[in-house]
Order: sequence, then C-alpha cells, then structure tokens
Amino acid sequence: MHPATIRHSPAQAPFAAQLQGRLRQRIMRGELPPGTRLSEQEIADQYRLSRQPVREAFIRLAGEGLLEVRPQRGTFVTRIDMEWVLCTRFIRESVEADILRQAARDATPADLDLLYRQIALQEAAPDVAGLAQLDEEFHAMLAGIAGKTRVWTHLQQMKIHLDRARHLLTALTPRDVIIGQHRAVVEAVAAADPDRAEAAIRRHLRRVLQDLPEVLKLSPDHFTRTDALAEALAAEI
Repeated sequence: MHPATIRHSPAQAPFAAQLQGRLRQRIMRGELPPGTRLSEQEIADQYRLSRQPVREAFIRLAGEGLLEVRPQRGTFVTRIDMEWVLCTRFIRESVEADILRQAARDATPADLDLLYRQIALQEAAPDVAGLAQLDEEFHAMLAGIAGKTRVWTHLQQMKIHLDRARHLLTALTPRDVIIGQHRAVVEAVAAADPDRAEAAIRRHLRRVLQDLPEVLKLSPDHFTRTDALAEALAAEI
C-alpha cells in the first residue's frame, strides 16, 4: 500500500496510530530488519506526514519493544530477543494446549467446515506472507471455537518477538510441514479427541525449537540473548 494512503477521517485512527500500525507490520514482516536506523524526517517524507505523528509513532513502537532510541545516535529497529521468544513460545504452548482441548469438545460441524476451508486457503497461499497471515487466522479461529477469544487477544500482546521470529521460520519451514501439522490439529478436533488435539498442537508449536538454530545460523545479527536457545534445546533433550 502506498504510504500516501494514510488519511484522517472520523472513521479512521489518528495519523500516529495508523503509522504505528504500518511500521509495526513492516518490522514484523522483516521489511525493516533488526538494526535498521529510522529517520523521523525520512519516514515523514515517505508517508507525507509532519514529524509530530512520526515521533508519536516511534514512541509507541519503542513501548512495544520494536524500536530503541539511542541518545545522540538515532532510532533503531530492535534485535529479536531470543529469551523473550522462548518464554512466549512456552506460554503459548501451555495456553493453546488447553484451548485445543476445549475446541475438541466444543467444535460444531460449521466450525469444522470453516477450519477445513482455512486449510484449503493455506494450500493456495501464494507466498510466505500470505501463509503467515493465514497461520495467525487459523490459531485465532481455534481460540474462538473454544470460546477463548479474549485469551488469544491477551496472548497477542505478549508475542511480538515470537511473531518476528516466526516470520523468518515460515520462510524456512517447508509449507507442506506447516499445513500438514495444521491438518493434524483439525482432524483431532474433528475426532472430538482432546488428548490427540493437545498432542497435535504441542507438536506444531514445538517446531519452532527445531527450526530456530537454522534461523540463528542464517541471521545471527537479528537476535540478542542467543544463549537462551542452547539452554532451551538442552532442556528438551
């Protein structure tokens, strides 16, 4: 979307909030890699804004842990905190394990139809970004089926660094593996088998631990506190 599409109207968020969303998306997708220096003036020119909403957006993104303001040096996209990634992954697995148990008990035929349609959309996804978005929607749907949409919303606020790492992982992990694991989750829910559903989602969410070492090897400068990964892998053995 062209930067100039940021507009202000009663139906839209203020400029700073819109810009915050745009920049957050670019950071999460890796379009603004860790370490990138951002200039208020350059961003203002790019999005055809004054510097005030840009400054506000930067402050908000810094509060989310996505930007770091270094005195006398500038504003930079933060590196991905590996310890935060692993901590959030652990919390997410614990939460989604219970969500899947509930979904396996509560799913209706209409719910299952939507889940299988979602799998078909994933199979037709044209690129990594499209599959990553559908992956997010898939997990949100499962939370909705379990009646835990608010829980999923709270989890979203915690997993910023995890989602940044997951974008890199999606580019590396064979799409057939991702979709196959999703299908296994849906089939367990369709079978109304809570134990099987929990095992399927745990297997899926632990794939991160398997793929992170390769991501770290390819993009070592993207991460900080990388020793946490070795500790986590040792604990899994």
